Amino acid sequence: MDEDILYHLDLGTKTHNLPAMFGDIKFVCVGGSANRMKAFAQFMHKELGFEGDGKDVKDICAGTDRYSMYKVGPVLSVSHGMGIPSISIMLHELIKLLHHAKCRGVTIIRIGTSGGLGIEPGSVVITDTALDSFFKPQFEQIILDNVVVRSTELDKDLAEELLNCSKEIHDFPTMIGHTMCTYDFYEGQGRLDGALCSFSSEKKLEYLKRAYNAGVRNIEMESTVFAAMCGLCGLKAAVVCVTLLNRLEGDQITIPHEVLLEYQQRPQQLISIFIKKRLGLHNQNNLLDNAFFLSN
Repeated sequence: MDEDILYHLDLGTKTHNLPAMFGDIKFVCVGGSANRMKAFAQFMHKELGFEGDGKDVKDICAGTDRYSMYKVGPVLSVSHGMGIPSISIMLHELIKLLHHAKCRGVTIIRIGTSGGLGIEPGSVVITDTALDSFFKPQFEQIILDNVVVRSTELDKDLAEELLNCSKEIHDFPTMIGHTMCTYDFYEGQGRLDGALCSFSSEKKLEYLKRAYNAGVRNIEMESTVFAAMCGLCGLKAAVVCVTLLNRLEGDQITIPHEVLLEYQQRPQQLISIFIKKRLGLHNQNNLLDNAFFLSN
């Protein structure tokens, strides 16, 4: 194309110098909430040792209300909204952005919240494979009038690397497991508390136990398309989500707000350790002493 307009990000190849703006990106972290991804950018601003409090970090996509994007050194923090269609649109334009910016060696990680399955609330799950609602490791994309099936395997070495990083955090359990991705928060996840419900409590528990026996440890709404698209485009990718409840014990999220906020910070803590280790900054407080890593 003579010009590529990244419409939903309010960026483009003719209106912006994408290599100058994003060419040094090595890590992309994506999550559903715009506020959470801004908070993550501010957290990384502090963790990487930049001056100031990070409060003035700018939303690169401020010209649109679809997504938010923040850059802190080699780290890009992007919101993707809720569900497969929303993250899919963002990923198409984000992957093109990385291509136009001539980025190399990029690692992309989805951080978020999820419903746990048979594990303690507050646990962090690193996904090895994303499964659909039939417990199959695949994502079905309808293209024209064809159903195209794509693999949802994630990078195993990256998952193990993240698990090793988690050993430095003793405040919460972290594990590798399968993640089930659904198209809906209520009926699609076997909840009984939505506006519609067509199954019994017994049927719900039977389904969730089958999911657990298939290796599922948490449930969310984005991982299959995320894994499929990143895999097809050659991006090393991971999904790291904290669990807010054990779905075998209930449907509604009843934890206090302050506990919820602390839970949401857990994936951020893990990813911070991972990024700092990759940059050679772990256990060091001054980014300037390590500027070499950020410029290469």
